[in-house]
Amino acid sequence: MTLPPADGNWGRWLADRCSRRLADARAAVESLTSDASGAREPLETIQLWNDVTIALGDALSAATVLIQVHPDDSIRSQAETAAQEAKRLATDISLDRAVYDVLAGVESAGLDRAAARALRLALRDFARAGVDGDEPTRRRLRDLSEQETVLGQRFSKNIRDDVRSIYVEPSRMGGLPQDYVDAHPPDHDGRHRVTTDYPDVLPFLAFAHDREARRELYVAFLSRGWPDNDAVLRELLDLRDEHATLLGFDDWASYDADVKMIGSAAAIGAFIDEIAGAADRPGRRDRDIVLHRLRHDHPDAGAVDRADATYYAEVIRRERYGVDAQQVRRYFDFEKVRAGLLEVTGRLFGLVYTPVPEAGRWHRDVAVYDVAADGRALGRIYLDLHPREGKFKHAAQFDLVSGVSGRQLAEGVLVCNVPRELLEHRDVVTLFHEFGHLIHHVVAGGHEWVRFSGVATEWDFVEAPSQLLEEWAWDVDVLRSFATDESGEPIPAELVARMRAANDFGRAYQARTQLFFASVSYRLHQGRVDDIDALIRRLEAEYDLFAHVEGTHFQASFGHLETYTSAYYTYMWSLVIAKDLFSAFAAAGLFDAATARRYRDTVLAAGGSRDAAALVADFLGRPYDSAAFTRWLEASTQPRAAPRSA
Repeated sequence: MTLPPADGNWGRWLADRCSRRLADARAAVESLTSDASGAREPLETIQLWNDVTIALGDALSAATVLIQVHPDDSIRSQAETAAQEAKRLATDISLDRAVYDVLAGVESAGLDRAAARALRLALRDFARAGVDGDEPTRRRLRDLSEQETVLGQRFSKNIRDDVRSIYVEPSRMGGLPQDYVDAHPPDHDGRHRVTTDYPDVLPFLAFAHDREARRELYVAFLSRGWPDNDAVLRELLDLRDEHATLLGFDDWASYDADVKMIGSAAAIGAFIDEIAGAADRPGRRDRDIVLHRLRHDHPDAGAVDRADATYYAEVIRRERYGVDAQQVRRYFDFEKVRAGLLEVTGRLFGLVYTPVPEAGRWHRDVAVYDVAADGRALGRIYLDLHPREGKFKHAAQFDLVSGVSGRQLAEGVLVCNVPRELLEHRDVVTLFHEFGHLIHHVVAGGHEWVRFSGVATEWDFVEAPSQLLEEWAWDVDVLRSFATDESGEPIPAELVARMRAANDFGRAYQARTQLFFASVSYRLHQGRVDDIDALIRRLEAEYDLFAHVEGTHFQASFGHLETYTSAYYTYMWSLVIAKDLFSAFAAAGLFDAATARRYRDTVLAAGGSRDAAALVADFLGRPYDSAAFTRWLEASTQPRAAPRSA
C-alpha cells in the first residue's frame, strides 16, 4: 500500500482508502446475495465473503492506525469517524439475514479443511452478532454496537489526550539521570516540568529521591482520564451488559469468554485465584523486603504502596544485586537497540529487513522496512517508537493491512513510547515483546482466508508469542551482540547475570498486581456495577500486595478496558503457555535453526488456521501445561538475606 509523505494530504488519502474499500465491501455483499438460482459453487460463495471481510478490514485498519498515531488532531478525528462508519457497516452485515442465509446454505462437504473452517467461524460470528434475533432485537444490537464503538473511542481518546504535569524545583530532581534532567530544562519559574507520558513517568518513579514528588506524579499518572472516563466507562459497561444478555449470556464476561481458550467466565475467576494463590507467599516475602527497606528511610511507614514500590525495588536491586539501572542504561543506545532487535529476530526467524527510506509515513520518526523470508516478500513494517503529542500513550502493534495470499502483503505498525537516546533495560524488553506481535502479523500473512491472517488466534493466546520473544532480551549473548557502551565495549556478562538475578526479585508481587488488573477487567464485566471506585478498592486489597494510593482512579486510565474488555487475564494465561514454549528453545538453544523455523512455521505462520492449543501441541509434541510456568514463578522464592542498611 502506498502512503502519503508526512506532509502529504492525509485527509484525502484516508477518505479515499476508507470510502473505496467500504464500497468494495458493499459490492461484494450485493454479489453474495444476488444469486437467486443458487447455482454458485460453495467455494465461490466463501470467496465472496472473503472479499467482504478483506475490504472491511482494510478500511477499519487504516482508520484505527491514524487514530492512534497521526500528529494532526483533525486527521485523528476524521479517522474516528471513518472507523465508526466501517464498524457500522460491519455490524449491519453481521445482522443481515440475507447474507447469513447464503452462507448457512453452503454445502461444506466438498470444501477443504481451511475453507470449511473459514465458513464455520463465519457462521459462528454471525450467531454471536445476534443474526437469529427478531428485527427489534437486531435493531437494538445494532444500536448497542454503534454506541459501544463511540464510547470506546472516547474512553481511549480521554486517556491519550490527558497529559498531566507536575512542576518540580531543581533541588527535588535528585537521583534522576543527568540526561533526563537536561531533557527537562527549568521553565521561567525555575521549575522542571515532568509529564505523565511514559518516558517521563517511569524513570521518575524509579529514580527520583524526593518521595512526595514521586507520589504527586504517581497520583497524576493514575488520574488520567478522570473524571470524564468515569461516566464513559459506566455507560460502556452498561451497554456491554445489555448486549450480552440480549444474546442469551449471563453477562459480558460470559459472552467474551465463550470463544476463547479459557472457555467460560467462571474459569477466568478460578484462574485468577489459582495464580494469586501460587504467587502469594513469595510475593508477600518480597513485598516485606521492600517495606523493610522503606522503613529504613521512613521509620513511620505503615505500609508500602505503588508510589514507593518502584523506587525501593530499584534501591534493593542496587544494594543487594549490584544492579544500577542508570548505569545499565549506558549500554542501551536506542539506535543500537533497534538495529539489534532487527538482527536478532532476523537471525532467529530467517527474516530479512530492508529499509525503505522513500516510503510514505505519517511522521518523520517512523522507520519503514520491507520484510522477506526464504526469498519471498512477506510485507512491510512501520516502527513508530518515540512519544509525541496526541499519540497513543502505551505500546502496541496495529494492523495496517492484513496479508492475503496472492492479493496483498501484510503491513503492520509498531507503536511504542521509548526515549530517543538511552533506554532502560525494561524498554528493551518492551520492544522485543511488541515486536513479537509484529512478526506474528507479518509471518502469518500468507493465508487465502483473511479470517486466519496475522494474529488471528484466540484472544487469550495472542500475548504468548510476544512474551516468548522477551526471553531473548535477557540472554547474555544476545545482549552483548548489540548492547555496548559509549566506547563500544559490550555489556559485561557478569552484569547481565546480576540483572537476571535482580529481575527475579519482586516477580511474584508483580504477578499479583497483574492479577489485580485482571480481576478489575473481569469483575467490571459481571453485571452492573454501582460503585466502580469501591470495587476497585476491594479488588486492590484482595489481589495487589501494595496499599492503595489515595487520590488515584486506576480504572479511568486503564486503556485495556476498551480493547481487552473482560479478558485482561490474557497476559497471565498467555505467560503460562509462553514459558512452556520456551522450554523447547531452552533445551535446543536460543538460535537452534530447526527449533526456530519449526516454531515460526508451526505456530506463527499458522495464524488462526487452527486452534491455538493444537498449534502449541504440534510444536511441543504434547499438550501445553503449567509446569514451566510454576518453576519460573517458584524460581523467585530462593532465600535472601535481609537488605543491608545504608
